Amino acid sequence: MKKYITQWIGFCSLIFSFSSFSQLPSVQRIDPTNWYVGMKNPKLQLLVYGKNISDCEVKINYAGVTLEKINKVENPNYLFLDLNVAPETQAGQMNIELSKTIQIQKGKKKMVDQIIKITQPYLLKIRDQKPQIIDSRDLVYLILPDRFSNGDSANDKFADMADPQSDRKSPYLRHGGDLLGIQNHLDYFTDLGITTLWLNPVIENNQPQTNEGGVMRSAYHGYGFTDQYNVDRRLGGNEAYKSLVNAAHAKGLKIIQDAVYNHVGVNHWILKDMPMKNWLNQWEKYTNTSYRDEPVVDIIHGNKSDFDVMQNGWFVPFLPDLNEKNPYVANYLIQHALWTVEFFGIDGWRIDTYQYNDLPFMNRCNEALENEYGKMFITGENAVQSIYSQAFHVRNNINLPFKSNLPSPNDFVLESAILDALNQNFDWGKGLNRIYSTLAMDALYQDSNLNMTFVDNHDQDRFFSVIGEDMNKYKLGIGFLLTTRGVPQLYYGTENLTKSFKNPSDAEVRKDFEGGWADDKVNKFLASGRTEKENEAFNFVKKLANYRKSSEALATGKLTQFLPIDGLYVYFRHTSDKTVMVIMSQNKEDKILDTTRFMENMKDYVNAKNVMTDSVITDLKTLKIPANTFTILELHK
Repeated sequence: MKKYITQWIGFCSLIFSFSSFSQLPSVQRIDPTNWYVGMKNPKLQLLVYGKNISDCEVKINYAGVTLEKINKVENPNYLFLDLNVAPETQAGQMNIELSKTIQIQKGKKKMVDQIIKITQPYLLKIRDQKPQIIDSRDLVYLILPDRFSNGDSANDKFADMADPQSDRKSPYLRHGGDLLGIQNHLDYFTDLGITTLWLNPVIENNQPQTNEGGVMRSAYHGYGFTDQYNVDRRLGGNEAYKSLVNAAHAKGLKIIQDAVYNHVGVNHWILKDMPMKNWLNQWEKYTNTSYRDEPVVDIIHGNKSDFDVMQNGWFVPFLPDLNEKNPYVANYLIQHALWTVEFFGIDGWRIDTYQYNDLPFMNRCNEALENEYGKMFITGENAVQSIYSQAFHVRNNINLPFKSNLPSPNDFVLESAILDALNQNFDWGKGLNRIYSTLAMDALYQDSNLNMTFVDNHDQDRFFSVIGEDMNKYKLGIGFLLTTRGVPQLYYGTENLTKSFKNPSDAEVRKDFEGGWADDKVNKFLASGRTEKENEAFNFVKKLANYRKSSEALATGKLTQFLPIDGLYVYFRHTSDKTVMVIMSQNKEDKILDTTRFMENMKDYVNAKNVMTDSVITDLKTLKIPANTFTILELHK
């Protein structure tokens, strides 16, 4: 005879043996934490974690939901439930019932079978998110949340977290910036001409400090996740992120979330009791990735050994490498991405360490997002130096056995060309020719207008330092960034001439935005807090960025470039009835530009407006181009 009891009723009337207690099942969490009805893909795989649940019977009685398979794995504390959520399923609370028969001792000798039941409520919500389109019409602003602005000092540190410290005096520790701090400055972004915010990771990073180069450092950058379904408390948590996204949308701003699929933090909750050994990429001895992209893209001469080390080696010892070939891992990551769009309402993704991921998995993940949300902006960090390699990892026009479906790369190749161009003298293949030659290879991409372009970011030396703090070069670089093809990205503080090199560490290029903390003596969010030179830079960005928002030619027009000659690089952005002409000078003296060779783009125009000075030019046959300048002309018929 079997008796039924539920887990939440006390067992005071029964006498349990120690072995009985050890058999008792429990459910500690289910991921995804909730799901949505009306998804185009009806399949859902729930990760159920708890003690002694692998031999439980599972039942779900909810209209429209079918439990298709119960997957048991190596670890008895996990079940993976394959569900089908039919299109007509209504939102509501679904109960997941787990039951298990155990033997307990009743009295001194008698053993009795008892069925333990656990009823776990699970919410199915209405999906209502429609991500906004992010494309070449946008200007992305990259923010490292811990270093931007502190809106709530109460969440700077927590004693119960693995890293309980916060100290702005140390470049290696957390500084207390948070999501409310970002929300407090939304008007700053819109005034500057920004349309989209990309935040370095906001997901929980409950990581201990790590010894890097003999210095203990916090994971303030956010790239070691410990729980995908929680935003870090030190940034404000899930509700603060929702609030930021909603407030940004109300201001006309979009949000890009930073995704990390390749690895997790060493303190990730799953790693404390893994479902199976091959949840991670395992090696007989620790194996680091080679950081070389060539073994992946070298389909003619490459070898399997080098390929495996590059793809499956760990990024660093304290960031365990996920095995994305494992279908349970793959489902876990993909479902989290879909859940994030619905739960927080984000608009796009930037994917960290893209080329280190299992590339077929990345195709599957990108496809899942696009199947649900259409033409979603997804850009990947491809820190490579060859145009071929960068094109290999995105949708391309190359005849290859493997075809990536990533829409956009972080355009590191163009960034290198820009920095070289500004720091080299004009010559054959050098100076501004570097930019021209790089763009000449754009036929390798299916759509180079989706390439996310930049001159610096959180992993690079600061732009103003790289160009020797030269204001003319600054305007040339930023001017080009905001007028060439692609989706331009600006790193926080670049508009205010923030400078530094990555010496002795990355922290030097991740300094606090002055004015983001209540005790800051200078506030660079305000013109009064910026120097004259900083205001010159800020106003240059502001004017060009806001003009770009209203210019169809710059936002979506075709790019036509001309071979740089005599230190001048000329290109046009144009639609059927709008044309903008850009002239970049790398000369040490003024030049007279004969425009005859540009007639295919200028023949219908009789005058022009200088966008930056508002002056009118009535003679377009010859143009006087000052030394080392960026000139942008709106041509008029």
